[in-house]
Amino acid sequence: MKCSLMLSSLMTALFAVTAVANANEPAKVAYKGDPAKGQAIGSTVCVACHAADGNSTISANPKLAGQNADYLYKQMTNFKSLGGKQPDRVNAIMNGMIAPYSDEQMRDLAAYFSAQTQKGEIARNRETIEQGQKLFRAGSMAKGLPACASCHGPAGAGMPAQFPRIGGQFAEYLEAQLKSFRDESRANDPNKMMRMVAIKMTDIEIKAVSDYIAGLR
Repeated sequence: MKCSLMLSSLMTALFAVTAVANANEPAKVAYKGDPAKGQAIGSTVCVACHAADGNSTISANPKLAGQNADYLYKQMTNFKSLGGKQPDRVNAIMNGMIAPYSDEQMRDLAAYFSAQTQKGEIARNRETIEQGQKLFRAGSMAKGLPACASCHGPAGAGMPAQFPRIGGQFAEYLEAQLKSFRDESRANDPNKMMRMVAIKMTDIEIKAVSDYIAGLR
């Protein structure tokens, strides 16, 4: 009986010591990426489509410079095919380009491009600037359309880990993505947030707000 009690007390003490030791261990910090390592990939592999610093000169390819690192990382993981399954975001070029890279390398790329300074675009259509501004800032109550600024911020800078930076992006790229969300050919938005927005927008509204956003700083 005494042996049993002694053993029980010993085990209790051992568990207590282990718990204290574990509690004193520093919490593991998630790897945030190394910009220098990301530059080595970005300035050689990504340069053809996005330019060495992420300031693409081709409107079909988005500007990556200054984009939120968490958003860039999410998009890269969405482009990857896991276990032979169709990726969450289908793109014939990007699905192949991102395939060879590890999780760590994707975080390196995200860290590099997010640290670059974006060279923003400009709003080009004066005839629709007022309509685009209204949609961005206030949405449309009649259509149940929320203001873009409510998620992406008053200057389109986005909110890290939640919503991407859209200010200064190519109007053509923004327009194409909104239409892709609307017809659900792009469906990697959490809780269908962008699909529910885009489905309420006409082509004219999409073009107007995209042009306005391109000029934001």
